[in-house]
Amino acid sequence: MADRYAAELKDNIDTRVAEMELDDRSHTLIYQVLGISACEGKRIDVYQNKGRFLYNCAGKFLEKATKLCFNSRFPDSGSVRVPNTQGQRPKNFEIDCLVGSDAIEIKWRDATTDGDHIIKEHTRIRAICDAGHHPVRIMFYYPNRGQAIQIQQALASLYRDAHGEYYYAEAAWAYVRTRTDVDLLGILQALAAERVARHGQ
Repeated sequence: MADRYAAELKDNIDTRVAEMELDDRSHTLIYQVLGISACEGKRIDVYQNKGRFLYNCAGKFLEKATKLCFNSRFPDSGSVRVPNTQGQRPKNFEIDCLVGSDAIEIKWRDATTDGDHIIKEHTRIRAICDAGHHPVRIMFYYPNRGQAIQIQQALASLYRDAHGEYYYAEAAWAYVRTRTDVDLLGILQALAAERVARHGQ
């Protein structure tokens, strides 16, 4: 699975970088006004695009890997939708992995600083509870910046208020290991070491 995601990521990045060679780069005038050379500005634009693909792919990969761990231990687990009982939009909320009554939200990382995120998550948690499920959030990598940390602290409070559970960083990896008997972190560390040894990265 890791090889498949890595190949897909490489294809997407290579395609985008090739497309960017044909882009209108007149906007780098403003970069130069701000002290960034045209050459450095081009590198920044390329890496910004690479980053978008990487973050998206990393999140999808880790979510899928986590679901596989739960599915190996709980074959009936999987993604489900619950109706939004708190408003018109969206009509439904997706539960990443429902294990019994535990509605597990899987995040690889969440660096958002948007206050609206709290409102949306509060609505989602209430809808999950209305559906008779127990909200659980696992987030493997905690943000570094102050405002994003404050958002996560607020989300943790929402889960506590709903009698749910919120795990991050080491506690998230431990939760997966305890519930599934799969050492996901250890597997990923071994895969990363193997890839580094193979490609010298």
